[in-house]
Amino acid sequence: MPRYRLAMFDFDGTLADSVDWFAATLREITPRYRLTPLDDAQLQALRGLDAGTIMKRLGLPWWKLPLVTREMRRRMRGDIAGIVPFDGIDTVLSSLKAQGVAIAIVTSNSPANVRAVLGERTMGHVDALEGDIPILGKKARLRKMLKRFDCAPHDAVYVGDEIRDAQAAAALGIDFIGVGWGYARPDALQPHASHEVCADSQSLLEAIVTR
Repeated sequence: MPRYRLAMFDFDGTLADSVDWFAATLREITPRYRLTPLDDAQLQALRGLDAGTIMKRLGLPWWKLPLVTREMRRRMRGDIAGIVPFDGIDTVLSSLKAQGVAIAIVTSNSPANVRAVLGERTMGHVDALEGDIPILGKKARLRKMLKRFDCAPHDAVYVGDEIRDAQAAAALGIDFIGVGWGYARPDALQPHASHEVCADSQSLLEAIVTR
């Protein structure tokens, strides 16, 4: 019997290999939105920080955040052919589905981008999709998913690659599994995770289903 009834997933950096794309696109839009220019080392340093601190380093005020978020989503639509799922993601989702685990995606990206990247086959394993979420709005959407599936927090898990993902889950008493292939460095993510940060798709599957 699987460890959880409901497995919820972040998208960018968790299911989709878009981290390098985000870094490159952030550089492109920096002059337009008058953000603080960062070199490679400074961008890497952001991978160990929480969302609020990242925004301060970028010189990104809260009022400008929705503008930047919309711009990133729009640009991704144009570059969607170059963004692919991480290896093994379809196998993880199909295996969970076969074992009776409900699957949801809870992401700041747009539903259209999610569907375009994952494709019809992989999306066929997904029971629910919540997109276009504000940067710090995941807690409310995770709660919505719990209600939708009539699932207690201890029977659910959220899988993500950022500290804000872990914080949103923790605020609701939901276990958090971090992936080591996404945005945040594994050492920065580990203190916030309920399990060992996963190094590959097989270890992720085992973390979700093994009691």
